[in-house]
Amino acid sequence: MRLLKTTVVLQSMIDENHVTAGDFNATESPPGEEPQQKAEIPLKKSSLLLIVLGSFVLGAVGYSILFVLWLRWLPPPTSAFMIAERWERSDRTEKAPPVRYRWIDWKSISPQVPLAVVAAEDQFFREHHGFDFQAISEAAERNRKSRRLRGASTITQQVAKNLFLWSGKSWLRKGLEAYFTVLLELLWPKKRILEVYVNIAEFGDGVYGVDAAAKTFWGKRPSQLTCEEAALLAAVLPNPKRFKVNRPSPYVLQRQQWIVEQMGQLGGVAYLRDF
Repeated sequence: MRLLKTTVVLQSMIDENHVTAGDFNATESPPGEEPQQKAEIPLKKSSLLLIVLGSFVLGAVGYSILFVLWLRWLPPPTSAFMIAERWERSDRTEKAPPVRYRWIDWKSISPQVPLAVVAAEDQFFREHHGFDFQAISEAAERNRKSRRLRGASTITQQVAKNLFLWSGKSWLRKGLEAYFTVLLELLWPKKRILEVYVNIAEFGDGVYGVDAAAKTFWGKRPSQLTCEEAALLAAVLPNPKRFKVNRPSPYVLQRQQWIVEQMGQLGGVAYLRDF
């Protein structure tokens, strides 16, 4: 009897501690499975990050296209360059002249003005698609040999920079400038690009656009500007804070005469008929 009881007790202990293969599978993962599950977590996070970034980029591209299309027909109330200028002026202790800007449409502008800026800034404006690669190559060669740096931005590039972007020479800004240049060439006619340019270009300290320039320097409407006056405005465009329309230096006067000659070589105001 005593032997039988001992046998029963031992059997019950074995049954209680017995673990089947199914129990093993239910409680523990086979070798190699757990690291794979852990590896899936960073992969899911990376995929989510890519989706978020992709959505942001697509949204930014879509918004920029709509904004550029909107400005094809509506006058810009200001420009990024003017906003930055106002911000800088607000931090200055000395008194600075106010920003003067008023939009004027194409038919109210003397044709001498757009002709003069093309002659001075971008004589292949009608032919290129936003970038003058020959001018870029020549400027790079000149800058390599000279300490005086000279750019090769087209009128379209200048509109992209002044209208949408901040000042600076970072690669990010240059990349965005190229992007907006392509958008402008695709979505705007050449006439619109030129119209916006002469309206937002800085012709003096705080003087933006041909309307403000005509009234500030000559007290007349922009439709009344002569060939020589338009050439003088174009002559200060490289640096309107250094070169003065109302006090032109010998260099500015020499550049003015050169621009007048170039306007004639382009064919005069007849050059604008193709826009």
